Amino acid sequence: MRRHSVVFKLFIVTSVLVLLAFSVVMVAEGMFFERFYRETKINRLVESMRSFAKQFSEHPNDDQQVSRLLGEYMNRHDASIAILSREFVQLHYEPYYIDLQTPGGKKIKVVIPTEGTTWEEIPKFAVGDQLTVDGMFMDQLDTIMNPVEIHLSAEASREPDLGLVRVEGKVADLLLPEPHSRSYNPFYQDSLIDDAVQAWREQIYRTNSSETELLQEGLVRFEWRDPWSGVEYAVLLQPLANEEQRGPHYMIALSSLQPVGEAVDILQNYVIVLAPLILVLVVLLSLIFSRLVSRPLLALNRTAARLAELDFSVVPEARSKDEFGELSRNLARLSRNLDEALKELTLANRQLQQDVEEKRKAEELRKELVANISHELKTPLGIVKGFAEGLQDGVADDKKERYLALIVSETDRMNALIMDMLELSKFEVKKIQLQPRSFSLSRLVKRVAESFDQQLEAKGLQIKLTLSYEKSGLHSSHVEEMTVWADPRRIEQVVLNLLSNAVRHAREESIICIELHREVNGKITATIENVGPTIPEADLARIWDQFYRAERSRDRKSGGTGLGLAIVKHILELHGSEYGARNTEQGVAFYFTLAHQDHINGGETHDEK
Repeated sequence: MRRHSVVFKLFIVTSVLVLLAFSVVMVAEGMFFERFYRETKINRLVESMRSFAKQFSEHPNDDQQVSRLLGEYMNRHDASIAILSREFVQLHYEPYYIDLQTPGGKKIKVVIPTEGTTWEEIPKFAVGDQLTVDGMFMDQLDTIMNPVEIHLSAEASREPDLGLVRVEGKVADLLLPEPHSRSYNPFYQDSLIDDAVQAWREQIYRTNSSETELLQEGLVRFEWRDPWSGVEYAVLLQPLANEEQRGPHYMIALSSLQPVGEAVDILQNYVIVLAPLILVLVVLLSLIFSRLVSRPLLALNRTAARLAELDFSVVPEARSKDEFGELSRNLARLSRNLDEALKELTLANRQLQQDVEEKRKAEELRKELVANISHELKTPLGIVKGFAEGLQDGVADDKKERYLALIVSETDRMNALIMDMLELSKFEVKKIQLQPRSFSLSRLVKRVAESFDQQLEAKGLQIKLTLSYEKSGLHSSHVEEMTVWADPRRIEQVVLNLLSNAVRHAREESIICIELHREVNGKITATIENVGPTIPEADLARIWDQFYRAERSRDRKSGGTGLGLAIVKHILELHGSEYGARNTEQGVAFYFTLAHQDHINGGETHDEK
């Protein structure tokens, strides 16, 4: 290697700089690292205590919320924290808990005590796992349990110990110490808070000082060593703002400093052992680096030509041993960046075109919705206005009652439209929560059908209800009840809308057929078929859209808001049902599916009476 070459100069300069930097790091680590580590950890703890105090002030009397804040804080900052009263007595909160959902639907809170609990007593589990807990209930409602033994359900013993109650259920929620974020046994560390407070108060008494006087000045921080384990802890104590006469006044945080000392000792030994190897690596890497940076720009011309043709597919290798190597690598990086930028631009352009198209479609749908709403409200408003003006002009007495009845009828029509629009908007923003339970679908259908007696009599219609079973081939209206698991109020709304639609469009003096068919796999299909005009095939997929009508004049004459099928669609989709409409030889049939109760809970049926 020539003394005046670029490679030699880069090698010498790089080696010296790296070794100098390494030496400075070693000296600084020996002198300042431990103190910096401690101060950084404590400062972070102080900031987090302020954040906790702010959150606590928002829910000072909500024990459940405060307990959850304590547990989340301790997991996040690897520290123990407690709330102290005016007398510096630790207030009782249970930050660790397991929420169990029993098979009967009851929610039980299993409180994990901090004292006397070890890691080994709690098995590894997650939300959704099945647990078996033996313990004692702590409230009259049997909803809060103090556990003695916790097992996975598959590993639980056959019988609990004498005097204990066994609870089995699925884990719905939990808050426990996280092994990856807590350095040592958190249950033991949490139990040391009272000892740390007592040691601090003894120290204050020896100096003839007052605890409250010291805390009035703000945060108090000191170090305390556990006499049993010998572990050193950083203790932070500060007043807790509370405007009420009663309640907590102070908060204390306890964080182990043992990882700090261990980390410093290990780091020092590690650096000393690796010093010779680091020296060799510095020399070798400096030599390699100096050769790489000084490699000539061998493919610079070809790269420039490809860039001129917008060809960024090939990245050139820098083989030069002088300053041109760096230029070659920069050019290669430029080539890759330009290639990625062009690809991203192409994808962004395609996405932009899709967004423009979606926006156009959304604008068309908005205009169509506005037009439909305007159309639906304009006609009844015009009618109401006309009859109201007739009443103002003093129509004959024999017409007043008819005018008023028509005004009320049109007002009811507009009110039904508005209520359906509000109902539909709740479904579209996902604010509807189902409340499923077991009930008889056949009884519900009969009850809804009875509410149409007046309309049926007016048009001379009849309703025929048939129950069929695939497993036996029976067809009867008096055989077994069709029990399903669903939200009965919403399913009643579905049946009401579909049956109302069938009655409106049914031919006079005809029969509306309702069939409930149970398949072998537990699925029940409900079909409502009327005799009347069919729906054009092109419109079958669009009848579920809001305000969509294949024949506006027919719907206007027979009533309806144009939103019923859209509401039915949302309800059935929330139930995970299959639904649709099809033309038959005599009219139109609407159908939807629900799961049978036996298929849901393994045969335990509890029908709605």
